[in-house]
Amino acid sequence: MPLRLVVANKAYSSWSLRPWILLAHFHIPFEEVVCNIYDEAGRKKLRKHSPTGKAPVLFDGDIRVWESLAILEYIAEKYPDRAIWPKRKAARAHARAISNEMHAGFMPLRQHCPTNFRREPKFRELTPEAAESVRRIEIIWAETRETFGSKKKPFLFGDFCAADAMFAPIVNRLHIYDVPVSPQTREYMDAIMALPAYAAWCKDAAKEKWREAKYDDL
Repeated sequence: MPLRLVVANKAYSSWSLRPWILLAHFHIPFEEVVCNIYDEAGRKKLRKHSPTGKAPVLFDGDIRVWESLAILEYIAEKYPDRAIWPKRKAARAHARAISNEMHAGFMPLRQHCPTNFRREPKFRELTPEAAESVRRIEIIWAETRETFGSKKKPFLFGDFCAADAMFAPIVNRLHIYDVPVSPQTREYMDAIMALPAYAAWCKDAAKEKWREAKYDDL
């Protein structure tokens, strides 16, 4: 029986993208259930799957896992042959630390620049607080790639891993709001956006009929 991943609207759900892109990138078979959380029917559908009423939720038979980072950890345990986390101990510890920082932080950027996978890039001036979030993110990416990355491979730890999945929605935010970033940051963003799994998510988001004006009109 394949894994089953319950996600929210692909156009707007940053948390849902994280386990989805990881599973898709590593070619791990899974079924998906998409819930439109912007109408009552969709929210009711999601509540049947999720103890919190939020997405994503992963099902593996009778096992249910919610919260994106917990799902990534579960996938790593279930598929130890995949390099979900970096193999080296120091790199793996660093990957988990920055993933947890992403999970808990950068709220000013999240609030000011909501995820939208069908928005055309258009400049939006950042608040000082959001700009500080971007500054910290750029430091994380630069220091991680310098310390643990590879000159021949573009991702944080060389090959794509769970930490990259955690930051994938930030790439969307920086891109669609045309946030000024360093060439090194842009190089990393381009590498994430070139992933087939990322492109597949964007394609699905573009086909969704659901619209949420408070995000699309920004």
